[in-house]
Amino acid sequence: MPSMTFIERNGAPRQVEAPLGLSVLEIAHRHGIDLEGACEGSLACATCHVVVDPAWAGKLAKPTEDEEDMLDLAFGLEKTSRLGCQLVITDALDGLVVRLPKTG
Repeated sequence: MPSMTFIERNGAPRQVEAPLGLSVLEIAHRHGIDLEGACEGSLACATCHVVVDPAWAGKLAKPTEDEEDMLDLAFGLEKTSRLGCQLVITDALDGLVVRLPKTG
């Protein structure tokens, strides 16, 4: 089973199983990770904002224009910020590392 690591808001890493085809948001919810996702993954908010580890950022598909528009609303935006609902686990993303941004 593929896995991924969330760096929680307190800086603690948490490695979890990451089934293929699930989004980072769905995986977070499955494992009780504090990632909101108010729009339930419909790309209508930025509450599932995560910061992708720079080592992984280049392995991801570029964000769509709609995702970039929603990211503009995110607090604490960084160069490798993405929406968790738009990152779907594939074999190539086994081991993905994302950090939950500090809340304002």
